[in-house]
Amino acid sequence: MPSKPSNPSEQEIRQRAKELWETHGKPDNRDDEFWHTSERELSGLQDRGEDPKGSPDDAPTSS
Repeated sequence: MPSKPSNPSEQEIRQRAKELWETHGKPDNRDDEFWHTSERELSGLQDRGEDPKGSPDDAPTSS
């Protein structure tokens, strides 16, 4: 039986987004991307396979 998605607080999302941002080298102009990824992770949607697109790891980099 699949687990029910949780509703993370804004503070939890903010902290996770900061962790992702730091892990990815503190890139500019990707705050929305990390925020949405954090929401999905913390609510359990990503673990269940709902909305697999939009992960920061999948985004093209400009090098």
